[in-house]
Amino acid sequence: MLALHAAHVARRLGRRLHCFHIHHGLQAGADDWLIQAHRLAGLLGVGCHSRRVAVDVDGRGMEAAARDARYAGLAGLAAQAGVGCLLLAHHQDDQAETVLLRLLRGAGPLGLAAMRPVMERDGLVWVRPWLDQPRAAILDCARRFQSLSGWQPVSDPSNDDARYARAALRTSLAPLLDARWPAWRRSLARHARQARDLSDWVAAAAREDWPALEPSADGRAFSLAAWRALPAPRQVAVLRHWLQVLGLRMPTEARLRNWLRQLRGVHALGHDRAVQLRHEDIWIVVRRGRVLCVSKTQVE
Repeated sequence: MLALHAAHVARRLGRRLHCFHIHHGLQAGADDWLIQAHRLAGLLGVGCHSRRVAVDVDGRGMEAAARDARYAGLAGLAAQAGVGCLLLAHHQDDQAETVLLRLLRGAGPLGLAAMRPVMERDGLVWVRPWLDQPRAAILDCARRFQSLSGWQPVSDPSNDDARYARAALRTSLAPLLDARWPAWRRSLARHARQARDLSDWVAAAAREDWPALEPSADGRAFSLAAWRALPAPRQVAVLRHWLQVLGLRMPTEARLRNWLRQLRGVHALGHDRAVQLRHEDIWIVVRRGRVLCVSKTQVE
């Protein structure tokens, strides 16, 4: 339905629209879904580009692995089509579920910002224009479009597979919340907006603190002593800012607390070479009073 509305707006504005489809290869009907996506694009009179991706779980869980593969595939299609802005159809129900899942996983107040309406990633602008739209309204629109065109949307069975965290929430917990607090989705979406304001404020403060840490020209190192001179909450914020500058994922809360403990306890001049904190494919080490992000070969 986002494609339907975007096609209408694109025609009105004289802009060119592309539809992208990612084939994960995880469901028996995936080939038919690809055909269905191209059929929709044909009905709308726009081009459709599709890409098959390999989902490498690699200990992260299927949901996270499929999401990473999907974003990488979309970025590749955007480069192929020469576009710089992508629209995503996440809606209010998705946002509320994300807030609740993050709360249950102990994400903290900043993590409750959940999905942003606009973000930059992989050199692209990603826009979620429907974060305030309830899923029921979108499904109603789909039914009306089906009655007019004959095109039928598909349903991914994993959305109702309780083996996955989001599906378990949707099938088991959501009905209970609906019965007791029918407006819970709107309330959690509002919490996300409030947390986003707080997150933006903390990020701005961290950006202001960053130059005082004497960062290297490439941003991969900073002064341990200058970092320690900051109040504890700002130490956390600027460390998160550093990871963001490097394009790295945020660590879990437990891992972050371990990093803070070690960085606060290491010798002020960084003589303790035993501080070697692994994160994804890099290492965070302390050398000669500097905190550095290095590769595995630089550690050995």
